[in-house]
Amino acid sequence: MAGARKQSEVKMLQTAQHFFDVAAKRLNLEEGLIVLLRHPKRKLIVNFPIKMDDGSVTNFEGYRVQCHAITGPGKGGIRYHPETNLEEVEALAILMNWKCAVSGLPFSGAKGGVRCNPEKMSVGEIERVTRRYAAEIAVILGPDVDIPAPDVFTGPREMAWIVDTISMHHHGEFMPGWVTGKPKLLGGSEGREAATGRGGYFVLLETLEHLQFKLEGARVVVQGFGNVGSSIARFCVAGGAKVIAVSDVRGGVANAKGIDPVALKEHERRTGSVVDFKNTEAITNKDLLETDCDILVPSAIEDQITKANAHKIRAKVILELANGPTTMEADKILHERGIFVIPDILANSGGVTVSYFEWVQDRYRYFWDADRVDERLEQFMTEAFRRVLQTHLRDKVDMRTAAYLTAVSHVAEAARARGLYA
Repeated sequence: MAGARKQSEVKMLQTAQHFFDVAAKRLNLEEGLIVLLRHPKRKLIVNFPIKMDDGSVTNFEGYRVQCHAITGPGKGGIRYHPETNLEEVEALAILMNWKCAVSGLPFSGAKGGVRCNPEKMSVGEIERVTRRYAAEIAVILGPDVDIPAPDVFTGPREMAWIVDTISMHHHGEFMPGWVTGKPKLLGGSEGREAATGRGGYFVLLETLEHLQFKLEGARVVVQGFGNVGSSIARFCVAGGAKVIAVSDVRGGVANAKGIDPVALKEHERRTGSVVDFKNTEAITNKDLLETDCDILVPSAIEDQITKANAHKIRAKVILELANGPTTMEADKILHERGIFVIPDILANSGGVTVSYFEWVQDRYRYFWDADRVDERLEQFMTEAFRRVLQTHLRDKVDMRTAAYLTAVSHVAEAARARGLYA
């Protein structure tokens, strides 16, 4: 399993570099810009010992990867996973770089992670790991340098510990702008929890309008039912669609007549999984991805749609709310089959967009209400989609290539304006 995941991560890194290379070639980028933009600026590995609850001492390995800060400070989440490694974090940092650029945010890409299994750790152990990791990487962080955020198996709790740790290293001065995704009473923003799902929903509405396809009555399949998957399911149902299948890491459920995402989330909170939800049939993850539907939403992990199953996908639209859910081979197959793919660097950029809003609010110590956050999120997501769609139609390329052309040209233009420091 670990070996398979390792291979997957290298694949994701190769995929991210591949789409940059495609964009760079079409844009006729200068060789110097290709060298500058293709590789991250910094890859940090830290090792640190933590005393566990039983008195033993365990070594943990952590990472932080930062792209060149051409358009602004680094931005990207911190994930905790037993198989996280440097290749995965590097790939995700590169994706973040283009995600920020396609949305027009004044950030560059970054990502972090700690190799650990939080599901088998106590709250105290997770806190000690978080605080020590924060202390280890703090030297390369800052509101004008690199601003972390939550990712897999991290959330507002961990961000609060990071803020507190960094604040203690600055004579106790409260430093809210050093991370985003914090609890609201510590400077977090309204709308952050559902931001990725809501941003994806805004892009989906624009897509359906372009395709002249109605959301009302559309059949939606959602892979992954965390914050992102449950949010998009809820928004789609509120818009008149039917969610007909949902899965999580433990299994899936299906009902052609529709599934109530609010009731399903309550069931998942009680039982730990969507499995065995009332009035549904069990479905495997494989069958879920190949379900006949109008809209497929991969919102779990990378490399789920591959050359092995791409020809079996029966959705009309794919909304990529996960990072890297489609391999480069599968992407080509989907395009040839006429399936409209909304790529991850556009579709799931709602989270980092609201993180940008939080960063701005922290800087001014002036906070917005939920309606203002949603209004500005819709504006950013709509404008980003229209920029990518314009490139898609003008250059007659698929939406992923269009998104990379939009993002890479934005950063390249900024790099040209700054020049190359000797």
